[in-house]
Amino acid sequence: MTSSPNSPDSAWVLEATIRTAPAADPQWQEQLDRLRPIASYVPETQTWHARLGALDQAGLQMLQTLFDTARAHGTEVCLTPVVVPAYWDGPVFTREPDVAALLETQADRGRPLGQLPLS
Repeated sequence: MTSSPNSPDSAWVLEATIRTAPAADPQWQEQLDRLRPIASYVPETQTWHARLGALDQAGLQMLQTLFDTARAHGTEVCLTPVVVPAYWDGPVFTREPDVAALLETQADRGRPLGQLPLS
């Protein structure tokens, strides 16, 4: 499911873009406290960004934190497969059929990744 960053051009990572929800100060601070350890803030777009290259324990914990924050505070989380950035030194996804096929199938339903129903 993952390979080294030096793999062929088919390597990719998931980029999570997070828009915080307007909130009173205590709830606002709680959103920030949840996002700071896993994402970086981009002031120009007023969004947080995180990248994920493996569905290992750390990756699943990151996703769980993102979706828990969305559920608790109404933040918007959008997941997009992107080309591996030049500076990335972590694991990457490849075009192996398991994860890539699932993500492509879900995206074909007409909804952005990360906006799939949570059941």
